[in-house]
Amino acid sequence: MKTFNKSIIAALVLGTTAMSAQASSWENESKDAWIDGKAETVLLMNTNLNNFDINTDVKNGKVVLTGKVESELDKELAEELVLSLDGVLGVNNELTVVKNAEIKHNDNDSVESDLTDAKISTVITTRYLFNSEVGGTDIDVDTDKGVVTLNGTVDSDAEKQLAVKIAKNAEDVRDVVDNLTIIAE
Repeated sequence: MKTFNKSIIAALVLGTTAMSAQASSWENESKDAWIDGKAETVLLMNTNLNNFDINTDVKNGKVVLTGKVESELDKELAEELVLSLDGVLGVNNELTVVKNAEIKHNDNDSVESDLTDAKISTVITTRYLFNSEVGGTDIDVDTDKGVVTLNGTVDSDAEKQLAVKIAKNAEDVRDVVDNLTIIAE
C-alpha cells in the first residue's frame, strides 16, 4: 500500500509540474501574441511605412522585423516604433532596404531632415498613445529640424511634465517647446 501511495503522490507531483510548465508556456505565447498585435498595429498606423512589406515575429518579448522598406530611415523608424511598445524586450531588425530614392546631394539634407522630423513626431505620438498616464489624443506633436512643439491640453502638471520628458527622451530631438495647457479640474 505504501508503494501505491508513493506512486500516486509522484504522479500528482509530476502532473502538477507539467501543468504548471504548460500554463507558463501558454502565458508566454499569449504575451508574445499581444506584443505582435501591438507591433503590427503601430506599423499599420504609421503613414510613412508600408506595413504590408514588414513582418513581425515575437519570441519571449523580442521582436524580429523582416521584409523590405524603401530607406534606412524607414528601417530605423520601424525599429523605433516597435521598441517604444510596452513589453518589448528587444528588436532584431532584419529589414532590407530595397529602394533608396535617387536624390540630388543639394536636396538630400532637406529631405532627410523632413523624414527625421516625421519620424520624431510619429515616435513621440505613438509613445503618448501607448502610455496610460498621458492623454495622447489631446496632444499635437509638430517637429521642425529636431525641435518638437507640443500643443494641446493635459489634466495635470504631472501629465504635462511626463509628456515633455517623453518628447525630450526621443531620439534626434534637439529641443522641446512646451505649449501644453493644463485643464482646470
